[in-house]
Amino acid sequence: MVWCPKYRRPVLVGPVAERLRDLIGQKCDEHGWSIVALEVMPDHVHLFVRADPNASPSYIANQFKGFTSRVLRDEFSHLRSRLPTLWSRSYFVSSVGNVSAVTIQRYIETQWERPWRKRGAS
Repeated sequence: MVWCPKYRRPVLVGPVAERLRDLIGQKCDEHGWSIVALEVMPDHVHLFVRADPNASPSYIANQFKGFTSRVLRDEFSHLRSRLPTLWSRSYFVSSVGNVSAVTIQRYIETQWERPWRKRGAS
């Protein structure tokens, strides 16, 4: 799964990023899902999660986005003042099939090794 803050603002840094990681873990524990890999970038989140195949991808994404938005905006007032909502409406979800789980995990874990570029930069 991949999702971004509204307007792709780079607000997922420092204590906000740490708290987001904790909240994602709480939501996984609540549903019995497991995190295979997680990277919180300043302007997006990569999450590789193992979940019940009966749970729809939209349900899983909405559980993470709704819960984390509510809590983070309550705890960090600058998120309320800078953004009308924390997350954009869109997200990307794909299931593991054509590539191995190891390949996806390696991709997510190496995201910080790549230079972070602002949106629109080549």
